[in-house]
Amino acid sequence: MTRPLVYYPDPVLARRAEEIAEITPELRALADDMALTMYANEGIGLAAPQVGEGVRLVVVDVSGPQLREDLRVLVNPVITARSEETVESEEGCLSVRNYRANVERAAQVTVRATTLDGQDLTIEADELLAICLQHEIDHLDGTLFIDHISRLKRSLYDKKVRKWAKQQDKAPSE
Repeated sequence: MTRPLVYYPDPVLARRAEEIAEITPELRALADDMALTMYANEGIGLAAPQVGEGVRLVVVDVSGPQLREDLRVLVNPVITARSEETVESEEGCLSVRNYRANVERAAQVTVRATTLDGQDLTIEADELLAICLQHEIDHLDGTLFIDHISRLKRSLYDKKVRKWAKQQDKAPSE
C-alpha cells in the first residue's frame, strides 16, 4: 500500500534515522510500501523518513518513474567514497513541495549497504544514480536538498512554506 508523504518542515525530516538491526517482515513491508509510494508520486528515490519512519532504509529506481526496471532497496546505506569531481544538477524532492534547485554533489560515489536478503552490497555510482543516492542518504542524516542551497534561496522558500501553512489554517474544515 502507499503511505502518506511527510513534508518539510516536519521534524522527522531533520532527525538522523536509526540503524536497522534486523531485517523483519515489517521492514520488508515498509520497503514494499515505500516503492509503491515512490512510484505513485512519480519519484526516483524515497527514504524512510519521508513516510514518517526514522530508520535507515531507502528505495531508488532511476529508470523511473515510467519504466520501473531498476528498483534497489538499501538497508543502512553508507557512502564510503566520493569523487573530488562534482556535478551540479537540478533536484526536487517528494517531501519539499513545489520547489526545485541546482545542487552541487560528488560526480561519483561508492555506497555500501545490505539487501533485504541480508547480503552485503557495494554500488559504484555516477551520473543520476550517484546524485539520487547522495540525496536519499542525506535524508537518513536529517539533511534535505534545500540545506545545500544559498541562505537567500532557502529563506525565500521558508517564507512560501509559512504562507502555505497560514492558508491551510484559514481554510474551512469540512
